[in-house]
Amino acid sequence: MQNLISFTLKDRDTLLKARKGESKFGDHIQLIPNLTNIYDNIVNLDVDFVVFGISEDIGVYANYGKTGAYKAWDATIKTLLNIQSNSQTNAKRVLILGHLDYSEDRKLVKLEPSKKNISKARAIVEYIDKDVAHIVSTIIKAGKTPIIIGGGHNNAYGNLKGCSLANNGKVNVVNFDAHTDFRAEEGRHSGNGFSYAFAEGFLKNYFIFGLHENYTSEIVFNTMKKLKGIKYNTYEAIEVRKELDFNAELEMALNYVSEKKFGIEIDCDAIANMPSSAISPSGFSVKQARQFVNYFGQHKNVSYLHICEAAPTKKTETKVGKLISYLITDFIRAYGN
Repeated sequence: MQNLISFTLKDRDTLLKARKGESKFGDHIQLIPNLTNIYDNIVNLDVDFVVFGISEDIGVYANYGKTGAYKAWDATIKTLLNIQSNSQTNAKRVLILGHLDYSEDRKLVKLEPSKKNISKARAIVEYIDKDVAHIVSTIIKAGKTPIIIGGGHNNAYGNLKGCSLANNGKVNVVNFDAHTDFRAEEGRHSGNGFSYAFAEGFLKNYFIFGLHENYTSEIVFNTMKKLKGIKYNTYEAIEVRKELDFNAELEMALNYVSEKKFGIEIDCDAIANMPSSAISPSGFSVKQARQFVNYFGQHKNVSYLHICEAAPTKKTETKVGKLISYLITDFIRAYGN
């Protein structure tokens, strides 16, 4: 694929920080020396997970949002490779594929978001969708589980389309998010990945976990009421008013999505004070995010994990890299339990 940059042994060795007496995660991951055809290269590999990144924030720009999500992959891979390798992290079950790179296209996000530039950005998101859907579909068809890191939440559409195509039918999803991303189909951007997937027949049951009441329009609330296939709870109902119990809501959400193949979407906007495209002082804790991934990751019908919208700076890249690495390894540990 034109935009896929393979992760090589040289890349690994450049980032790996050896320490006497320790064995690092990066020492034991699987790599593909000469990537030619993704399916052929991975179908016979003895791995469970295929990790790849999406270095873009064009979908966020196309939604008039704060850019920076393209940096999450680099922040994550630096940290992930250097955690400890042990019986708990199980690095041998992981293939690092590489990342989708849109450096040339990203020149657009530095321009004033005029109507013309936004239109261009939304057109670019459409072909990013095709890349993401192709990789996710191929990985699942090869019998592996994709872990997708970085980019805007526009990439949920490609994940769902790819998962649906691989499974020959509609799939479900649970989204840990402060926002619905179910806005109008006005051209592709980070705020309407789920509405497009729903309208185009890739998505059946959609559960939004921890929606923020201050940032959900009445139009979106009314749309969700009318449509069969969408359920949600709010952060305020769980953590502020204590009308709902966090653990009971996990169970309710799982029951809603788990009767068929489903994806786990984690938007870092939902985690309090996490550097992201819509950073908020109010939100779930890192502990709750990790519990969420562990809980859903144990189910036999889980098809992928996507962690998006993190927007690290130089000062916060270690924080973001550690958070996402925790979520990745929580998912790996949960798998099959």
